[in-house]
Amino acid sequence: MSPDEYCQDKAAQSGSSFYYSFLFLPPERRKAITALYAFCREVDDVVDECTDPSVARIKLAWWRTQIEKMFEGKSEHPVTQALAPHIESCRLDARRLQAIIDGMEMDLDQTRYLDWAGLRKYCWHAAGVVGELSAGIFGYTQDATLLYAEKLGLAFQLTNIIRDVGDDARRGRIYLPVDDMQKYDVKASEILNSQYSERFVELMRFQTERARQYYREAMRALPEIDRRAQRPGLMMAAIYHALLNEIERDNWQVLDQRISLTPIRKFWLAWKIWVGGGRSLVKRLSQ
Repeated sequence: MSPDEYCQDKAAQSGSSFYYSFLFLPPERRKAITALYAFCREVDDVVDECTDPSVARIKLAWWRTQIEKMFEGKSEHPVTQALAPHIESCRLDARRLQAIIDGMEMDLDQTRYLDWAGLRKYCWHAAGVVGELSAGIFGYTQDATLLYAEKLGLAFQLTNIIRDVGDDARRGRIYLPVDDMQKYDVKASEILNSQYSERFVELMRFQTERARQYYREAMRALPEIDRRAQRPGLMMAAIYHALLNEIERDNWQVLDQRISLTPIRKFWLAWKIWVGGGRSLVKRLSQ
């Protein structure tokens, strides 16, 4: 199995919404974004699958050395071997790749966040920086596109947090900021025990509006000249925003189920953006 095939398998197995946006890219850019996604999956799996935090830290430290070796031209792992050919053409940099690992280590260090400032930092490491790296792979001419990509990554991560409140709680993590929970008088025990209330719905409505604000800011920041190049990110935005709407329509029933879109709907949303160029989506989400 070649490094590219290894990454392709890793991406396909995940069933992620991101996979649908890869399908429409030219071969070299598709290989690059698939390798980046595979890297994210590898380091995320370290945290999710290692029951011993000390072992997880050792593995993440090993991945740090793999990044260093990749930029020295000495790639060892199939993922870094697949990423290496795209370093210059896709503007990949070690600082951002290391920042993703920093985010994984944050999951080992804490399971709660006191306020939005702390959670925002985590969201940047988990998704904002991935957005910036992805923008380089898709191609951009204006620095403002990086701001768009960062904010879109934050919107995606907030959408994930809203969708996964119940699943995360069962893993011992509650990402909803403590001060927001106190504001709406929602206790951790209620989330851990899947206890719905009007207070919980109001809390989730607040989190949803925060996510929508980042979608708006992202769309407003995207320069028109880079819009077509950034269509893969817009495909993901269409899918994730539709998911957020679906969660709201379901009245935030996220404590005991995982709301999702069907594969055919994800593909349809992605295809519409690719064909239409994404202008209507940018306009709609900017409002």
